[in-house]
Amino acid sequence: MNVATAHTTAPRWNAEVAAGDSARYARCIEVSRRVRWDIDADVIRGRDFDHDRTFLPAGLSLVDRIDFLDGNERRFFSQVQGRTYAWMFGLCERFIGAKMLQTSGQHWLGDQSALEALVRFSDEEIKHQELFRRLEVLLEARMPPGHAKMAEANTVAMFVMARSNWAVLALIFMIELFVQRHYEESIAPSQELCPLWKDVFLFHFREECQHSVVDELELRAEDARIDEGERDVAIDDLIALLGAMDDILRAQADADAAYFVVACGRPFGMRQQLHVVDVLRRAYRWQYIGSGVRHPRFVRVLDELATPQQRRRLDVALESIVPDV
Repeated sequence: MNVATAHTTAPRWNAEVAAGDSARYARCIEVSRRVRWDIDADVIRGRDFDHDRTFLPAGLSLVDRIDFLDGNERRFFSQVQGRTYAWMFGLCERFIGAKMLQTSGQHWLGDQSALEALVRFSDEEIKHQELFRRLEVLLEARMPPGHAKMAEANTVAMFVMARSNWAVLALIFMIELFVQRHYEESIAPSQELCPLWKDVFLFHFREECQHSVVDELELRAEDARIDEGERDVAIDDLIALLGAMDDILRAQADADAAYFVVACGRPFGMRQQLHVVDVLRRAYRWQYIGSGVRHPRFVRVLDELATPQQRRRLDVALESIVPDV
């Protein structure tokens, strides 16, 4: 698609578009009903994590970039990242659920299919938060003590929710897309993963697929409500949100590196420790930012909604946040 013409050719909000969107909301409801799952009956099923198996696959953990770890240390590296991976989704879903409940107000007295789709979305996000809290209890019981979480869910949610609707909806859309990308490209094909850990993200993936459809519908609807100047502000807000996410990821990577080195129980040289930190920072930037902002669907939607100048401003900012992606 030609970025220079995409913005002018993207359809604006009208009755025909709204009718088509109502059908898409209805399809999301149908999918939500069909794939609905229960934490205990379908996911955990009385199981615990198998700590003799890998959690996060190498395509996401980037463990192959570290050549001085033995087999047990490589596996533990995946488990440290896997624990943070689950925790980070719980963190993000706090503001995602809140934002979707807030956004449902646009439909209270309007399209009831849209309202039901958003209420279901919010309910599923609340369930996901509960799932990830349950997983942390299981992981805390079996992993070495000292794993630190470098952000607090409500503090992050308040920071995010203070930004413009367009920016927050764009961020949520990006997150839902990278959830699917991670599962399809890395988690699903991996045969060595812990069965419980893999099942968690299979079931998570099943409900997130329709969420990204709702995200895109709401982002396009919000874009139709604002003018170019308001979108300028929203682009700045999105840049600020991605920068704040990068700050959290850097702090968590540093904390996870320190935890990993101590828990391994053997000395690492300074260069080795710095390399572990560098790989974790790169892995987290790829997992939570790069794999989302470079997702083809996210790029296409932003090309259609933002002006070429606004896209360039975002791209320049991303070069400093994810320079190696």
